This record gives sequence, structure tokens and C-alpha cells, in this order.
Amino acid sequence: MNLVIFGPPGAGKGTQSKFIVNEFNLYQLSTGDLLRNEIKNKTELGLKISSIINSGELVSDEIVGSLIEKFISNEKYQNKIIFDGYPRTLSQAQNLDKLLKKYHQKIDMVLKLSVSLESVKKRIRERQIQEKRTDDNEDIAIKRFKNYEKSSEQVLDYYKQTNLLKVVNGESGIAEISIEISELIKSIKG
Repeated sequence: MNLVIFGPPGAGKGTQSKFIVNEFNLYQLSTGDLLRNEIKNKTELGLKISSIINSGELVSDEIVGSLIEKFISNEKYQNKIIFDGYPRTLSQAQNLDKLLKKYHQKIDMVLKLSVSLESVKKRIRERQIQEKRTDDNEDIAIKRFKNYEKSSEQVLDYYKQTNLLKVVNGESGIAEISIEISELIKSIKG
């Protein structure tokens, strides 16, 4: 089973992905983690990514796509992936479908965590203190939220048309969200 978890930065995708990984024995593919790993390793690509993220922009589909293909081509992860933070655009969703098809896989469900900008700002402030993340500050969070809102409409419609989209109230507590997600996943596993 391959899942996509969707929502703006700070919506709780990472937290819920970790729960799903443990509960259903899946592997988390976080584009944020892939990108931060490149930055941490100070690769040439990492320096470029850092500049893009710190300006509040989204990293190009080409860069993200190449990092994703490396992950999904590994047999260890076949049909056991939760995509956290990807796809964010219609072209990324279409590219992901092509990549998965190339490796004889597909998306089984798309979970959208629905949260307000105010909740995101509060969570970003908390995460900044707890995790000391350099890509977290309120101005960048607002810009990233607006970019997400603008770019996500088409991709959400795309998954709605394929009947894969399930919307989860991301304003609830972590445990309540986890329970709702667990029930949705169990409903498609049979």
C-alpha cells in the first residue's frame, strides 16, 4: 500500500506519517527530510536547496523528482511508502503516477490534513523552539502556506477525481487525527 499525506507546512504530516509508519509497517518518504539531508550533507545540490527554501519558495519538480525516484526504485520500499509533503502540484502528481507505474506501483489513498493558517503559525512557533529548525519562522511559514494553498488546488482536484482523496480534520488533537487516519487506512486494507 502506498499513501500520500497532504497538507500545508506545519499541518502535522510528519507526526502522522511516523504514526502510520509504525502502525502499518510503511516507510516514510518525506521530501522535507530528503531536502534537509542534502542541506545537512552540504552537497552542491544541498546549497542550492537551502537558498530556495530560505527564500520561502518551493524546490523545483526536477530536483524533487530525482530524489523521489531514487527512493521508490528501491525494492525494499515497494508498495510500502507514505509520501509526506509530495506531490504539491499537478505536474508532481502526474510525475509520481508515472514513476510509480514504471516500478509497478500505485497510490492507494491520499490523506489531506485540513488546517487553518492560524494553527500552522502556532505549530511553527512551537516546532521552531522544540526542533531548532532553521526553515521555520512565521514569515516563511505564511509564505509557504500561501504557496501551498495556491499550488494544491489542482492536485487535490486530481486526486478527488480518482476517488483517492480523504480529508481529515487537522485541527483535532494528535491522537484523534491518528485514530481517524487508522480507520481510513483499515477501510481500504479490508
